[in-house]
Amino acid sequence: MPVLRREKCSARKVIFVITIASSPNRAKFRDNHLLRWLLAAYLLVFVISGIAPHDRFDWLLENLLSVLALGSLIAGYRSRQLSDLSYILIFSFMVLHTVGSHYTYSLVPAGFWVQEALELGRNHYDRAVHFAFGLLLAYPVREFTMSAIVAKGIAPYLITAAFIISSSASYEIIEWIVAQIVDPEAGIAYMGTQGDVFDAQKDMALAAAGTFIALAAIAVFEPGQD
Repeated sequence: MPVLRREKCSARKVIFVITIASSPNRAKFRDNHLLRWLLAAYLLVFVISGIAPHDRFDWLLENLLSVLALGSLIAGYRSRQLSDLSYILIFSFMVLHTVGSHYTYSLVPAGFWVQEALELGRNHYDRAVHFAFGLLLAYPVREFTMSAIVAKGIAPYLITAAFIISSSASYEIIEWIVAQIVDPEAGIAYMGTQGDVFDAQKDMALAAAGTFIALAAIAVFEPGQD
């Protein structure tokens, strides 16, 4: 029994250190070196992705929401800062998405490597990013929920899951509307279905799966969670 108690204490200590290291520091942007490096790195990726993309129109459509999201993060930095960990997770997802936009998702080389190695029937890079949408953004969304709406109980988990799943569904609807209004032919590349009639449903299911996995991990490992 004493051994088990020490192991539990040690695990809690490690998690506590990680949480403190990623906690909001309420520093001005110019004093937050990590965030400045993350922003600079993302802008570099964004600029590079815009150099001779496979489909310029698709690249513009894919990055419209990215620009809006980045603008919202910058505008809201003073009033409601997130933790360093949340910004790292957001940065990771936005890089994955921006890389996909350069290749219209279905032509990302890394996806072809995995497709060939595992003998898959399609390039699954888009599916990986939809999964990452839930897996990587659940923590930041829950953190924002706890600071802006409700901080205790199961409510932050439910709100986070509802927000991400509904956002995933909304994105699929927006894809369809934009494709029909702007350019149906170009919309095929934008939607990235690769001939799968159930592509949208699978994308939403993966986003939900990523969300549930992330929230389960938070419930198990975050200090103060039982």
